[in-house]
Parts: sequence; structure tokens; C-alpha cells
Amino acid sequence: MPDIPISDMRLLAPAQVAEVLGVSIDEVMALVEQARLRGMRVGSPARWRVEAASVSEYLDEQAEEARRMALWRQSNEASFPELWGTGVVRNAD
Repeated sequence: MPDIPISDMRLLAPAQVAEVLGVSIDEVMALVEQARLRGMRVGSPARWRVEAASVSEYLDEQAEEARRMALWRQSNEASFPELWGTGVVRNAD
């Protein structure tokens, strides 16, 4: 994690993160507990806040995972002749 001065750190309420991710607040808190999002308790009384940078990183990770899964599915659908560049190609339009 890069060293970001506390004054430059942007913190979001779990409800804000839930809205950005399109999930429930409970799911946001589960992601914090799983350390997939960086969160901390701040203020008095202490309330949970999530680093905005960690939300961006999480979204980037999710996009990369989706890209890899799409490539995996695509490779599973390819026939051996397609992979080797010989023979008849399936599903040719």
C-alpha cells in the first residue's frame, strides 16, 4: 500500500460504498472483514469508514477477474484444430 498522508486519504461511509458497488451494507462490511476492502473505525462514537482507494482497487481486481474468466471460457470453447491452426474451424460463420 502506498504511503498516503492521512490528510489526503478519502474515507467513505459503508452506505456510500454499498451504493457504488451495488451491494448491501452488510456485504460491504463482509468485504472489510475479509480484508478485501480497507476499513477503519474513526470518530467518536466510532463509525466504520472505508478507504476510497481500496474501493477502486477492488473494482479493478473484479474487472481483471472477469477478464480472466472470459478468456478461460473462450479457451475452453476452442477446438484443438483452432488452437493448432490446422483442420476445420468450428462455428465458422
